[in-house]
Amino acid sequence: MSDYSTTRARVEDYFDRSATKVWERLCSDAPVSRIRQTVRAGRDAMRATMLAQLPADLTGARVLDAGCGTGLMTAELAARGAQVVAVDISPQLIAIAQDRLEPRFADQVTFAAGDMTDEGLGSFDHVIAMDSLIYYNGTDIAAILHQLARRTRGGIVFTVAPRTPFLMTFFTLGKVFPRADRSPIMIPHAFDALAKSTGPGLARVGRISSGFYISECLEYRP
Repeated sequence: MSDYSTTRARVEDYFDRSATKVWERLCSDAPVSRIRQTVRAGRDAMRATMLAQLPADLTGARVLDAGCGTGLMTAELAARGAQVVAVDISPQLIAIAQDRLEPRFADQVTFAAGDMTDEGLGSFDHVIAMDSLIYYNGTDIAAILHQLARRTRGGIVFTVAPRTPFLMTFFTLGKVFPRADRSPIMIPHAFDALAKSTGPGLARVGRISSGFYISECLEYRP
């Protein structure tokens, strides 16, 4: 898992040092550029797609929001009655999520800054991981899913960057040019190749394309 550790460190550094303010603004009602408006709309649509895979009533269910960011998904899960463990590798994003959480949900949500695969987080009825696996290769994604599956009674709903010509162009350019001051490389995945890595239990849910936001929702049930 050395690739995983290296990528995780790079992602943590990016969100904690370079992109905190960008994501704080993007995941809010604040005015943003037209390009970021398409990203915001795409993320809103994807969040709804992912939530549609879970029961409308989550009362009594324990749900892991893996890569909770600023807490938009966390709040919606809590509104359905879930006991939510909201984890993110960025302490700064966790702090924003805590500040934004409505007081009425305080007893339902446990925040943690750290690794989504940490066994100390316990077991779950459902796992949601929105755009938190998009920087990892297929081997690492399979390992993460297998680790989480051992402690999850239901499905793991997550997103990847699909292998489209548009995203492959960005991926190729990202490997060519230096990335010292830019975000980690997002790795596009073909479904068949990813299914080969994960083994049985991987299913397509839906794809969202909104301007520069292109993401595919998958569900893993071993």
